[in-house]
Amino acid sequence: MCTTVLVVDDHAGFRARVRAMLEAHGFDVVGEVADGQAAVAEAARLQPDLALVDIQLPDIDGFIVAARLREAGSARRIVLISGRDREDYGGRVETSAADGFIAKFDLSGERLIAALE
Repeated sequence: MCTTVLVVDDHAGFRARVRAMLEAHGFDVVGEVADGQAAVAEAARLQPDLALVDIQLPDIDGFIVAARLREAGSARRIVLISGRDREDYGGRVETSAADGFIAKFDLSGERLIAALE
């Protein structure tokens, strides 16, 4: 059985790029959403193995999304992504409900898969 993934990012092009990378490595992208409220709703509906969540979303930030997903138990693993460095968040990544973090500028198929496995 392959790992199911929900991709949460407000940029359609980025979602498409991540979907292609994940599917090329055998992951099953079961959903894509552009904001935090939709992420919470879709995760509850889809129950993905993994939620890949952008920190900077148009409504609620990824830290809040991660906390809500963890609280609801609607994603087994949560990985935050951002166009900024981990250090830019002043320790919030480490204290968040997420299991990991990936910087978008450091993203390649191999790095993404390594961080998710």
